Parts: sequence; C-alpha cells; structure tokens
Amino acid sequence: MADPKRARIQDVAEQAGVSMMTVSRVLNQDKKVSDKTREKVMAVVEQLNYRPNVSARRLASTKSFFLGLLYDNPSDSYISQFLLAALKKCRALGYHLVVDEAHTDIDKTIESVKQLIDVTQVDGMILLPPMCDNEQVLDVLTKAQVPFVRITPDTKLNRSPYICMDDYQAAFDVTEHLINQGHSKIAHIIGDTKQGVSRLRYQGYLDALRSNKIITPPEYIEQGSFTYQSGMEAAIKLLSLDDKPTAIFAANDDMAAAVISIAQKQGINIPSELSVVGFDDTQLATIVWPNISTVKQPINEMAELAITLLASGQYNDLSNVKSLDLRHILDFELIERESSSTNKNN
Repeated sequence: MADPKRARIQDVAEQAGVSMMTVSRVLNQDKKVSDKTREKVMAVVEQLNYRPNVSARRLASTKSFFLGLLYDNPSDSYISQFLLAALKKCRALGYHLVVDEAHTDIDKTIESVKQLIDVTQVDGMILLPPMCDNEQVLDVLTKAQVPFVRITPDTKLNRSPYICMDDYQAAFDVTEHLINQGHSKIAHIIGDTKQGVSRLRYQGYLDALRSNKIITPPEYIEQGSFTYQSGMEAAIKLLSLDDKPTAIFAANDDMAAAVISIAQKQGINIPSELSVVGFDDTQLATIVWPNISTVKQPINEMAELAITLLASGQYNDLSNVKSLDLRHILDFELIERESSSTNKNN
C-alpha cells in the first residue's frame, strides 16, 4: 500500500489545476511553460512537499537529476549556509545534490571529480572558491562535457557562467562606514590568499583609506585565511601594538568573531574601545555578541541561482553564448549592528 503521507504527481496536478504532463514539464524546466503556470505548480510542490521519483525520471529522460558541488573553503559558516540553500533549491526542483570536498592533493581531487562524473552522471557542477579557479578541474569538466557554474571566480571568466558580487565596492563601503563613524586607525585582516575575493576586499579597504587621505602603517595589515583560528592569531598581533587600531575590518565573519573573542578576553570593550566589522553576513554574525556589523553577501541567492542555471540546461552549449551573458552579479548590503560605533578618540 502506498504511503498516504507521500504526495504523488497526480496530487500536485489536481491541486494546481493542471495536467500531470504540465507538472512534469515544470519539474523538468521546460521553457515552454509560462511563468505563471510554473509558479503555481511550484507553490503546490512546496506545499505538498512533493518529491519526484528520481529513478522514474531518469528512465524517462536523458538527465540524471544529480548536481555536483565541489568545495575547498576554510569558512565553515559560509559553506554551511551555501549548502543548505543549494539543498533546499535542489529539493524544490526535484534534483539531488552530491557534495565533495577537495583534497589537499590536487591529483586526488581530480580523481574524485572523475569518479563523481562516472558514478552519478551529474547534469552539472557548482565550483566554490578556490576550486572555481583550478584549471585542472575546469579541464576535466570541459572534457567530460559537464556544464559548470562557478561562484566568485577570479580568472578565465569566459569559460563558464559565474555568479559573484562586487567584493571591491563592498569592502570600500564597509571601510568608509568605519571612517564615517570617526575612525582613522583601521586595521585589516586579509582573507585566504588562494581566493581572488581576498585581493578585491583588501584593495577596496586600501582605496577607501586613500580616498579619505588616511595613511595606514604596515603593522595594521595582517594575513588571515578565512578561519576563526587565523582571526585569533591576527587579532592578538593587532591588539598587542603600542598604537592599537580603534577599528578592525576582517575579510569574513569567522575572523571578525575571533577578533571580538580576543578583544573581550583582553578587557577591550566593543564597540566603545574597538569597532569590528566582518564580511558575508553568515549566521555566525548574529550568534556572537556584540552582533557583527558586516557586508551581506547574497550567499543563499548565489546557491539558488547556481542550481537554477544548471537545472535549466541553458548553458549546456556555450558556442553561441557571449561572455557578458555568462556573468551574474548580485547585490550586496551593508548591515550595521552592535560591533561598530562612533569613535572620536583617534
């Protein structure tokens, strides 16, 4: 007897007032279906928690309904948020997400990618930084004719569709936010050197200082790696200076949270004695206290768009796609919270 709790395609069709064929076309991203019908069907799919039978769909289609995701990112907060959003979008579209972490040995990573392709026959791959810029991985996917979407790549922007935000401008704006709060002694903890966004955020920070005629001593710059531990190590160095900074801009929330922890251990009050800002607006930014002022990177939207682009199949053939059509730039937002405030004692 069928599980009475499990919705069937007939149930979706009946409640949406369409045929089962229409529901099937919506789930298979058929471009001939109108936006109005698609939205109506997907609303019912979500309401009924309908899960398509993947085996049956694979038999009736050339698709596998599997999408892959490869990451090698030290920020647990970023990875967790991206994965949850991607999984939710896959579920809504009737896909399964296969996640693999890159090895420190690139040869092992390449073998893992090849095995993933052979075993699951993925319909597409999402590459998070820094794997999005690894040419060996790109070559393997291209040779296997597996479409891929890259998140915030730094090189070879004409090789695939990619999703990003303006990291440079966001870093400029968050630094200027501190300047407008009255700070001139602003330190920066740079992100992972393997990721292009680290350079962009660092450059935005520097240019904001220069445009406001603020000279920063070299000891105000510390190298991090997007990890909490690296943020702690950088904070200890910065807060041990004789001429301490009154504000610290960390290139992600993990490192900003670490700065807050070290400052509190040293009895430094935040924000009256030290303002701290981060980047990404992950859940961590609102877990620690004070809550972290940060740049809201549209992580959820990036994950959802990546899944949508791959599921649609619109980039399966790049022969007639212009380079500008590959670019998807999403908006950012500066979120002001309790970790930053006016400082008049510079």
